[in-house]
Amino acid sequence: MSVSQKMSRQDFLRRAGALAVTAPLLSNLDAFGKAPQKVGLQLYTLRSELAKDLEGTLKQVAGIGYKEVETFGYGDGKFFGKTPKEFKALLDSLGLTAVSGHYMLGVAMPNAKGTIKNGWEQAVADASTMGMKYMNCAFLFPNERKSLDDYRNYAQLFNQAGEATRKAGIQFGYHNHDFEFQPLDGQVPYDILLKSTDPKLVKMELDLYWVAFAGKDPVELFKQNPGRFPLVHLKDMAKTEKREFAEVGSGSIDFQRIMDAQKIAGIQHYFVEQDAVTKGTPLEAIAISYQNVMKLNV
Repeated sequence: MSVSQKMSRQDFLRRAGALAVTAPLLSNLDAFGKAPQKVGLQLYTLRSELAKDLEGTLKQVAGIGYKEVETFGYGDGKFFGKTPKEFKALLDSLGLTAVSGHYMLGVAMPNAKGTIKNGWEQAVADASTMGMKYMNCAFLFPNERKSLDDYRNYAQLFNQAGEATRKAGIQFGYHNHDFEFQPLDGQVPYDILLKSTDPKLVKMELDLYWVAFAGKDPVELFKQNPGRFPLVHLKDMAKTEKREFAEVGSGSIDFQRIMDAQKIAGIQHYFVEQDAVTKGTPLEAIAISYQNVMKLNV
């Protein structure tokens, strides 16, 4: 047996195992009603799987029931090594839609193309080709957020990025972690981003795990900034001392309370995400999360 044959057999067994685990979960979905059309998956959860088998992994995502995805890793005009047209065609063939994408700021990686600082016009054009509705700044590296002035400068940069996306019919947004809620020189950076950006140009994608990890109440944020949060990441927190990432519905976050406030928040799309999986495989994790999202009244 050749190496390629061995790998094919290993891939087959791996996929068969994943389907064997997810099938019992999916068979119960009818008890909870149809999947809300706006629930999607942030593909970062499956980064290793996508790198090994892009099409096969996306087929399994669609098979679980997800209809929408949020991309990551765009660069040099490519999504996962494919042109926007190629990747859109692949998603279309599987009944998936990329409604949102994550992009880097580019200050810490000045040579990278397709960031907010470098090649943003092309990134917007490619997102438009994909049919995206949202483009979000995904993360700020430590050396990109040393001072409050950094955040003030980025607020203006985000306004400019949002102006560019608006011309293409796309909404710009910012995705948080926990560091934005940690006081810096007596001020909360997230507050600066909220107050120093134009609400029409810059929306917020609230990561429910990270805001809870920071000790903040997402519902209070919704009330203080109504209509500012069209996107959320559904990500749970384990009931342990370390508060690890967990499958939606298996941790400590009260998602139903959050969903009850969705009109105040202005939520339009939900993306399941799990940065790291400690039990089972990522495919098993997103199947469990999907099943539990179906139990929510959204």
